[in-house]
Amino acid sequence: MRPPFLLIDTDAGVDDALALMLALGHPEAEVVGVTAVGGNVPLEHVVPNVFEVLHVMGAEGVPVFPGAHEPLLPGERVHATEFHGEDGLGNYERRRARVRPEREAAAVAIARLAREQPRELTLVALGPLTNLALALRLEPELPRLLRRLVVMGGAHTAHGNTPRWASEFNFYYDPEAAQMVVQAFEELTLVTWETTLAHPLPWEEHERLAGLGTSRARFYDAITRRTRAFLEGRDAPGLLVPDPLAMLAALDPGLITAEARHRGWVETCGTHTRGQLVLDHGRSGLEPNARVVTGFDRARVLERFHHMLAG
Repeated sequence: MRPPFLLIDTDAGVDDALALMLALGHPEAEVVGVTAVGGNVPLEHVVPNVFEVLHVMGAEGVPVFPGAHEPLLPGERVHATEFHGEDGLGNYERRRARVRPEREAAAVAIARLAREQPRELTLVALGPLTNLALALRLEPELPRLLRRLVVMGGAHTAHGNTPRWASEFNFYYDPEAAQMVVQAFEELTLVTWETTLAHPLPWEEHERLAGLGTSRARFYDAITRRTRAFLEGRDAPGLLVPDPLAMLAALDPGLITAEARHRGWVETCGTHTRGQLVLDHGRSGLEPNARVVTGFDRARVLERFHHMLAG
């Protein structure tokens, strides 16, 4: 499979930053743009966070398009500052990268770029799917214009991480947007919360990566300290990297060792299930549209982190 042209939609928390670094550090992939959405932290933090990562990676020329501040509908939502820090990047001391976003809105940019490069772009969605849902309203042909859609989102066994117990954060934050996207695409790849839990970076490996001595490794070390403290307080065996796993699924599908195919929906009601990913196990008679990733080659994932941080 040829290296992808990437369009990355992000709410720019710590794991988003690591995913962006993997994409920008890939020797063959090209990042054609980054679209920003509120989620892990408010949008006013997301955009500067993206520019901070671009600065660290020497990629200031990548255009950044501000997107949705809020979900499609008003209502319950929480940010994930306990995990990511108040600023979304672990409250680390910044270099104050120049912040110069594009004037074009994220949804408009997604639709335009897809039309300009039909069947060429891989869209990697790392946050709530609000920008993508809005882009679908602007360009209903978007599912056929994109080469691939890879989403970090959903909990395929209802092992959620939000106040709605069965829901993963990105789908919980904007369930209507998630439902619109999952229903619109006849082919999408999902990297879920349970897959994240099953593939942590062990702490000893994390320490090796943080100690590589490069500017990228020092940045990695700085932004993950808050997240590490949060996870160690809950006896996690390593650093959880949901968005990097989704990015690696986009960059190199050969890293995927196990997957299952289902028809998918997203629940928009329910006391405990609003935002839940619902998968058909053969009863609907509909063709599967969601490729749910359940396994990665752990050794090669570590190699990709090492290669990126050592560069």
